[in-house]
Amino acid sequence: MDEQFQLRKQRDLDPLSIFYRSQVHSQREREREMDGRELKAEEEEEEEEEEHEIVIVGGGICGLATALALHRKGVRSVVLERSETLRATGAAIGILTNGWLALHQLGLASLLRQSSLPFQRCKDWASFLSKSRPEGAIYGCDFDDSKPVMLLDFALDEESNQRAYHPRGHGFKTHKVQTFQTLRPLEVCLVVNFRAPGFSRDKLSGPLIHQVLIGCDGTNSVVADFLELKPPKAFPLSAVRGLTKYPSGHAFAHEFVRMRRNNIMVGRVPIDDKSVHWMVGQQSTPKDARALQNPDLIRQSTLPSIDGFPPEIQQMIEDSDVESLSLTRLRYRAPWDLLLGKFRKGTVTVAGDAMHAMGPFLGQGGSAGLEDAIVLARCLYQKLSEVDQIQSRSQMMMHKVGEAMDQYVKERRMRVVRLSMQTYLTGLLVGPSSMLVKLASIVLMVIFFRKQNDHSRYDCGPL
Repeated sequence: MDEQFQLRKQRDLDPLSIFYRSQVHSQREREREMDGRELKAEEEEEEEEEEHEIVIVGGGICGLATALALHRKGVRSVVLERSETLRATGAAIGILTNGWLALHQLGLASLLRQSSLPFQRCKDWASFLSKSRPEGAIYGCDFDDSKPVMLLDFALDEESNQRAYHPRGHGFKTHKVQTFQTLRPLEVCLVVNFRAPGFSRDKLSGPLIHQVLIGCDGTNSVVADFLELKPPKAFPLSAVRGLTKYPSGHAFAHEFVRMRRNNIMVGRVPIDDKSVHWMVGQQSTPKDARALQNPDLIRQSTLPSIDGFPPEIQQMIEDSDVESLSLTRLRYRAPWDLLLGKFRKGTVTVAGDAMHAMGPFLGQGGSAGLEDAIVLARCLYQKLSEVDQIQSRSQMMMHKVGEAMDQYVKERRMRVVRLSMQTYLTGLLVGPSSMLVKLASIVLMVIFFRKQNDHSRYDCGPL
């Protein structure tokens, strides 16, 4: 035992042994330091992935268009969406000339034209105008032939949807929203809690703080509530929308036809040679609540209301695809609320229906949302370009974001006020209003909207 102790003591005092042990210790220290630095770098990288500077709430048309517009300008963003997959609600959407100008800025126009049907004529028929004419006489207005209106079919295959949302292979993530905490201001921040791929549960236990938030979450917007915007009002009208397929083809021209009779409005437009998109606007009734989630009830309740319309209209609705039917109570933000509303608080704003929900009478809901995306991305990029990289996370950046949002609101306010006013007056004309209200609406339309299609010739400008 003593001999072993002496040998160990001698070895411990040996200079080579001491040098070797010091080298091993230094190597282990370096490894620990390296592991610590790598762990810290990984944590910083994870934090960078978690803390997105721009968060877009809502993965609809406006939300995805805004994210893509920011991506085109090199600005990172993340989209939060409740649905786990792309939703297939609805049948089609009409994109007017102004919407195609916005799609061109996004780099999507050429792609989407391949699955779209152009139409260059709108026909409007009203029973009180045709008393001295043959039944079904239609009065039309031509669109500018050089700027066709087109209809997008939502019934695209999965590959087409992916190409539409992720052009040129440059996609952006859409995270599923798990919960919204009560939105509350933290100086210029909001607290948003969400589940995303690769995020563990323990990382969701605490709030994720984001610096900029854009609400594209539709008519029932949580972000609009945070901004204390007045809630959308309801038209006394409901809209039934659907799709009818003609296996042997149909004979309808490539034009939009709108018919009105006894406060009932029917719109019809072909999507392709074998499919037609249609809508019926009628006065809301208590039965609507019961039929809301039942497509068969929707069709059964719609057929009696179109009694007296041309036979092909009745047959079109009878033969409609049940799965495509939807019933919606029409809601809108009043023009005076848009004129006076405050659409920015700190670094939070809204776009699309969250900002300017409107009736479908002009067909501008989707196109106006695309305009919002272009203008908002342009304003943010211009202001963020004025801040150098050193200041990118400072209060100066937040100040510039606020300026960008103010500029965005300033550019969009009067545009959406005019759209909302024209839509509102049109709704009064086609809805169950008194003759005095209808007469006043006609006078206001003549004064402010003499050229009824001017709203489609608006250009939101370059990205």
